[in-house]
Amino acid sequence: MPQDTTWQIPKVAVAVDLAILTVREDQLNILLIERADDPYRGQLALPGGFIASENEDIDTAAARELAEETGLASGRLHLEQLRTYGSPDRDPRGRVVTVCYLALVPDLPIPTAGGDARAARWEPVRNLAGAGAPVAFDHRAIIADAVERARGKLEYTTLATAFCAAEFTITELRRVYEIVWGYRLDHRNFNRKITGVAGFLEPTGERTVRNGGRPAALYRRGPATVLHPSILRVHTPNSAESENPNP
Repeated sequence: MPQDTTWQIPKVAVAVDLAILTVREDQLNILLIERADDPYRGQLALPGGFIASENEDIDTAAARELAEETGLASGRLHLEQLRTYGSPDRDPRGRVVTVCYLALVPDLPIPTAGGDARAARWEPVRNLAGAGAPVAFDHRAIIADAVERARGKLEYTTLATAFCAAEFTITELRRVYEIVWGYRLDHRNFNRKITGVAGFLEPTGERTVRNGGRPAALYRRGPATVLHPSILRVHTPNSAESENPNP
């Protein structure tokens, strides 16, 4: 079979995007930047950008973009690859394939925008669920995937503690589950399941009254990474929409 001598390697740009989730003001929030440049100037988008050179590693690019556009250091976050997005028409500038990273973080101050970001802010994910949500590129779909991944991770891993401070109460941990999943949990059943998982929590020996009522025991994250048995959730109809778990 004759070789096609006219074929050339396609020119495809590679980028990284960051879906950074936190629990803030009793809501699940995602970090968004306001774009300073075209396309979609002035619209909200996930922080991210193109790899700096053909020699830059993808993970290195993600950490660099995180620092440049938000001022956050990757060492403070749980960071994992979410998936790759490569629809031919996802970027009006040309063919761009992006590798998206998911980060779960405790409540942090509003970061300082940089790079091609005009501003940065935490946005409740419930504000981004509708079809008319003003989010650039295909980032609304990416946000939905990120929220669903986070919700699923809480079922079978101990990553709910990534949303907590270094020391936390069981009530504060339960609120993370309620906010991320979008509904109330029975506190007795939750406490029994959580304390029954070996290595999930480590008591600090201290107590706190910061949430009012009687002093509550403080815990830190233990060495366990997998929940066995899993804590199964009630699935929501829209993965980017969180119901209000407050009474």
